Amino acid sequence: MPSGSCLCQQLKYEFTGEPTMKALCHCLTCQKVTGSAFSSNLLIPIDSFHVTQGTPKQVDTTHENGMRITLHMCAECGTMIYKEGDSDDLKGMAIVQAGTLDEGLSSANPDAELWIKHRPEWLGELKGVGQAVEFQ
Repeated sequence: MPSGSCLCQQLKYEFTGEPTMKALCHCLTCQKVTGSAFSSNLLIPIDSFHVTQGTPKQVDTTHENGMRITLHMCAECGTMIYKEGDSDDLKGMAIVQAGTLDEGLSSANPDAELWIKHRPEWLGELKGVGQAVEFQ
């Protein structure tokens, strides 16, 4: 069963099954949240995702498209573990930050890139990604 944790190991999770999507997201919200050019995400049905240790701190924010997003992070070290969005496309999904996987990123090879209009020009298109999706 795949598992993950925050930097300080106070918040841990696991999930069953396979992600419905593995995607890099270039939206401005993900750039702000990660402090990077994109976030690396696993979309997991929320019923298959379970926090096994600790209680995440929740922060609500509004995405640039108006969608409400809840960020779930470690209250101790601040590592963001997952997000939830209220859009039709994301309802019922835990958007897990792939970098928090205990096994590393080798199994998180993305099959999509999201919000590519915000992908920095210097980054370029990711090779081997099946689809580029532009959400509104």
